[in-house]
Amino acid sequence: MHKSFTAKGANPAAIHLFTVSNFASLKDDPFPGARALAKGQGFTGKAGQVVLQAGTDGQLSHVLAGLGDGRDALGVAAISAKLPEGDYMIATDGGLGFAQIAAGWADGAYRFDRYLNEKAKPPRLVIPAGEESDALSREADAIAHLRDLVNTPASDMGPEALQGEVAALAKLYDAKLTATVGDDLLKANYPLVHAVGSAATFAPRFLELEWGDPSHPKLALVGKGVTFDSGGLNIKGGDGMRIMKKDMGGSAHVIALSELIMGSGLKVHLKLYVPAVENAIAGNAFRPGDILASRKGLTVEIDNTDAEGRLILADALARACEGEPDLLIDFATLTGAARVALGQDLAPIYTDDDVLAADVLDGSKASGDPVWRMPLWDPYLSDLKSPIADLVNSGGRQAGSITAALFLKQFVTAKSWAHFDVWAWRKGKYGRPEGGAPTGFRAVWAMLAARYSA
Repeated sequence: MHKSFTAKGANPAAIHLFTVSNFASLKDDPFPGARALAKGQGFTGKAGQVVLQAGTDGQLSHVLAGLGDGRDALGVAAISAKLPEGDYMIATDGGLGFAQIAAGWADGAYRFDRYLNEKAKPPRLVIPAGEESDALSREADAIAHLRDLVNTPASDMGPEALQGEVAALAKLYDAKLTATVGDDLLKANYPLVHAVGSAATFAPRFLELEWGDPSHPKLALVGKGVTFDSGGLNIKGGDGMRIMKKDMGGSAHVIALSELIMGSGLKVHLKLYVPAVENAIAGNAFRPGDILASRKGLTVEIDNTDAEGRLILADALARACEGEPDLLIDFATLTGAARVALGQDLAPIYTDDDVLAADVLDGSKASGDPVWRMPLWDPYLSDLKSPIADLVNSGGRQAGSITAALFLKQFVTAKSWAHFDVWAWRKGKYGRPEGGAPTGFRAVWAMLAARYSA
């Protein structure tokens, strides 16, 4: 079971979840003296408010916790993040479904303690016997794995280490892993992956995992695996580079999704593709003005070496499409423009498939994980034209997330494709832990589980 869950707690404290409106209309105390306690400590049900009540033995017995207006499906995260070590049970749900409560709980209880001498001891939520504890735990474990991958610095999560993560999954679920490394990328026709990663100490590589019955629907997942992004010769400023260990967040998303898919036994023939590189600076780094070949045969003029993610994804998407998948999904920490448009929490989805878009948005609603559909506006493809190559890798400042998606589209032939431009990071907002975070992950997982469950 996930480390912040338990099947049977030791004298668990009772948590009473309230929205502002529900608490204002409360006529009876949920426990003796609750309303008086709330009044004395200013509790009104605002999001993240927590009031603790000890029993006669001095042990924590009750918790009043606020959900604000109740619209944040993962609002419990701001509560579990504040609670001390111990076991807790939900006595009043505040109108949330238990799956949302559990997801929010695991989100707030998460701690990245790999480099701390004192290890975290998260609060534990009692999972009632009637709930699907295995499914809840699998999802929480996968998301924690995603966050651990993103939070690990590039010194310990370079291309080689990322390969090790995929290899561990392959071993656990009896999947087949193929790794193409270094100059072998050129022999195997991954020229863009090779070009982006050639200046780094750790050799670039292309990782391909295959699992499942070939007679089942073909699902392809592609994730951007830039383990650190200096910007290349178009070097980033210090502030822009500070958290670029997260630039492999796309690969973390699809690795965690693959973990869930295989662990849940979805009826799919899964192929996972991760181009793993570091965008470094050296004498052999690719340059602005260079013209590079791609796996698909299209040539790309380099306008900006800091638009490297779409290059490695181009080769990966072309490779994925060679398998003629029924569904192709990619995740990438691709553009700052997506954050300007939608901020850190909202995951933009780009797709021409209206049915797929509707299914993802249904998954978003069911999971409480926000997703927003953005336009694949083909006229903007003109911003990606080069006079001396088939494409240029940067379309300029306007509509940067759209033009990045359009660039990727030129390498896609799959019958159904969706692109997610995610940040994979969260600032310390709403009381949640700062650092690596899933974006659009639970929405996509809900969609996949609905489509392909056994």
